[in-house]
Amino acid sequence: MNETLMQGVSVMLIGMGTVVAFLCVTIISMFVMSFVIGKLNKLFPEAVPAVAGGAKKIATSNDDSEVAAAIVAALFKK
Repeated sequence: MNETLMQGVSVMLIGMGTVVAFLCVTIISMFVMSFVIGKLNKLFPEAVPAVAGGAKKIATSNDDSEVAAAIVAALFKK
């Protein structure tokens, strides 16, 4: 084979190997950080704010005129 072609192939393989190695390091570091954050979240959980009055029931309506009025209002809003 031509020497220039062999040099090109070797540069290509070095470049592709560098990219694959970087991607592997990135993926491994993401898994490690996920593990660390999971452990820290168990040690220091976030405080959940209490809701006064409990859950509110959403009012539903079988009347489609309210829905139609909302659609018309949305269409004419500029």
